[in-house]
Amino acid sequence: MKTKTDKRGIAFFDLDGTLLDNHLNEIPESTRRALDLLRAHYYVILSTGRDMDTHYSVRYKEMVQPDAIIHQNGSKLTIGDELLFKHTVDPDLLQEIYEYCTKYGYCIGTSIGSEDFFINPEKKAASDRLFTKAVKRNFVPFEEIFRRNIRVTALSYAGNLAAEKELIEARFPMLELYAFNGGAGADVVERGFSKAKGLKTMCSHYGIDPADTFAFGDSPNDVALLKAAGTGIAMGNAEDEVKAAADYVTDDIRHDGIYNACVHFGLI
Repeated sequence: MKTKTDKRGIAFFDLDGTLLDNHLNEIPESTRRALDLLRAHYYVILSTGRDMDTHYSVRYKEMVQPDAIIHQNGSKLTIGDELLFKHTVDPDLLQEIYEYCTKYGYCIGTSIGSEDFFINPEKKAASDRLFTKAVKRNFVPFEEIFRRNIRVTALSYAGNLAAEKELIEARFPMLELYAFNGGAGADVVERGFSKAKGLKTMCSHYGIDPADTFAFGDSPNDVALLKAAGTGIAMGNAEDEVKAAADYVTDDIRHDGIYNACVHFGLI
């Protein structure tokens, strides 16, 4: 159902590396100021590979206070406290992934609520150490997913992506791995789901023309989002393929990239 609005459009934001400086584990003050000013005329929507309702992400949701969230690259959509859409991975596919990763020593898993279910969790911990100041995981054996009949929305990978990406995607052609953390981690996304698809759903819900949207990102999983938005903006710290897909490249996250882009486009 469309929402009647007097807003001018929607601003979509990736979290890690775009709003959140992961090395400092904080959202820059200039970014917070830009978000506060934006709300007067634009919906603010998070678009991330994370499930923002998990124990290690919910604090950032509270910081940003978005109008809506595209979680896990479009596999889950929420508006406020309302669940708009949620995909679940087929249990048979999950069993195949578990057997394959266990056999070859790969790390794939998911975080749900306050628990982190990963195959070879030590690799996830090592990836976290590269990306953030500390590891704050509550690892639970992946097998508990099957024992408790837990429904999984999306998955995450950790390890040497350069060496393992093609092997995993060849075995599971229905999956795509989008790198983050310099290739030490990746979002594992079922084909057909993307941040771009989430953008279209949110535009329909709010009655906003996609031409009146702005999207900010820095990682490969943001490319489709930037292309689908009316204006795609890459952070100065973004990977080269993201910059190539964008309409505009702003400054990096530590040099007021969000604020400066909002000023440049007259959003604030």
